Amino acid sequence: MNHAVDVHRPVSGDVLDLILDDHRLFEELLRNLRDASADRPAVRDALAAVLVAHAEAEEKFVYPKLRNRSAVGAHEAEHGSEEHAEGHEALLAVLELKGTDTQAFDDAVEKLSQVLYHHLVEEELTILNPARSSLGSRARADLGDAFLTERNRQIDANCGTLTNVRALVARSKREGKLD
Repeated sequence: MNHAVDVHRPVSGDVLDLILDDHRLFEELLRNLRDASADRPAVRDALAAVLVAHAEAEEKFVYPKLRNRSAVGAHEAEHGSEEHAEGHEALLAVLELKGTDTQAFDDAVEKLSQVLYHHLVEEELTILNPARSSLGSRARADLGDAFLTERNRQIDANCGTLTNVRALVARSKREGKLD
């Protein structure tokens, strides 16, 4: 099969709306990944690309900007980064499996779903909500542009490959973000 899956590539917008749109996209892709009749390899590739690109763009632009504006504290930003690392580790387990029609694959997808859903809820409550009141519309649009530029650059660079996700997990381990 291996059809292309749309990872959505907006070119502008309010950073909070863009992040929330990605969160809903993650949920959709996870539902499709759990569907045995779906083109699971294509869905897995799309999820890997957008998940890594999203996390890298948040850590490079969004979290630092929100910390500078005192919208979130250092703890929330660091915790968000740690949860990105946990997501990459769970994603790696899915990517390393050759078959997508096995119990091992289903188990790995379940673990990824748990890790990712936990992060989405926590980020929406503890990072995005405070950002709504701390950033004006112009700042959110400017940050949206920076976020999207990096997100799309990462996708263009094939950031969701097994090799890159392994490197991200190894870096997170070296930095103490993972046990």
